[in-house]
Amino acid sequence: MPMNQRQLKDIIEADLFAAGRPLNNAQLLRLFSDEERPDEERLQAVLDSLATEWEDRGIELRQVGSGYRFQVKATLAPWISRLSEERAPRYSRALLETLALIVYRQPITRAGIEEVRGVAVSSSMIRTLLEREWIRVVGHRDVPGKPALYGTTRKFLDYFNLSSLSELPPLSEIRPVDHMQEELELPSQGSETEEGLEGATTPNVPAVPTAPEPRPENPAGNPANCETGEVAEAVH
Repeated sequence: MPMNQRQLKDIIEADLFAAGRPLNNAQLLRLFSDEERPDEERLQAVLDSLATEWEDRGIELRQVGSGYRFQVKATLAPWISRLSEERAPRYSRALLETLALIVYRQPITRAGIEEVRGVAVSSSMIRTLLEREWIRVVGHRDVPGKPALYGTTRKFLDYFNLSSLSELPPLSEIRPVDHMQEELELPSQGSETEEGLEGATTPNVPAVPTAPEPRPENPAGNPANCETGEVAEAVH
């Protein structure tokens, strides 16, 4: 027997709170029996209604790369951060620049990153991004050595509060890294290390130095000279 709107809304709301992770529409629909299951249109109407109901509160319903989740509004972060006694991990300017190049030029090889940045990219920096699951290997360039091609993941979108790569600002609107470094209290250039991890993460996407314009039609698509491989999960 189909549920009424109030029951359906209560169930979806409770599931999203209890899950502890984003849930997409397909995952939400699987929670219902065949007799109870709403159609996609009705489910989306419930999600939109819940998002509207929570707009004026400290918690919001937000769609990110992996689905929908309840989260604290970003404007309240200074107060919420005081609940934790541990310092947030801090990343160097070099790591943020590397991440930005992968975001805007994906799929891209390590050599491609080094060509734009003008310095070598350490293995530990790539490993840090892989361990954070912000990037992944999406294929290999069909040239001698078969270098790995890197692209972003859904976890990258989730962490930076994005539902898709199309929400990223164009390169022309991105602030210089030096300005962002001051705002985030990142290490100065003199104290920067290429190892990447130094001690606060940021929900903003880092600036990229002199990077070419992205390919907006499919920023994580397979290039013509790329061997068959999975493309980045972040693309919808």
